[in-house]
Amino acid sequence: MIMRFDPFREFDRLTEQLASTASRAPRAFPMDAYRRGDQFIVEFDLPGVEPASIELTVEQNALTVRAERRFEPREGDEVLVAERPQGTYARQIFLSDALDSERVQADCRLGVLTLTIPVAETAKPRQVPVGGGRETETIVPPPTSGAEASPSERPVSAGQAAPNGKS
Repeated sequence: MIMRFDPFREFDRLTEQLASTASRAPRAFPMDAYRRGDQFIVEFDLPGVEPASIELTVEQNALTVRAERRFEPREGDEVLVAERPQGTYARQIFLSDALDSERVQADCRLGVLTLTIPVAETAKPRQVPVGGGRETETIVPPPTSGAEASPSERPVSAGQAAPNGKS
């Protein structure tokens, strides 16, 4: 029987083991985040985590994912190697106001937790009509003393001569 021994791998495993027992802070897990059309998608790698142990909370603009992975040996098991990390994992991301945190959807398949967060309606691009153009509007001052305006007080359009010959 051939056995391979890698002292550096053992050193890394022992360092991680000591660090995880020294500080009981939850470890983070890797994620990808991207936008696809009108949705923001976040994927977390959670290998070996039961979907029932995943806790997902949204408070204001903070989204927190917490999961636990445990290995419970059965009675009579003789553990020879235990390199897979165990314990509580947590990750927090901050959502912008451009996302609709009220409609977050979560799905866990094959050790990947996928969150789908729609882009808020107010953040979606929209067409804005532009006024103006070739139409011109003549502003007419109100007649003085209730009588109709005299010919000299009538508005003059561009290119039109005034009735009294003045321009």
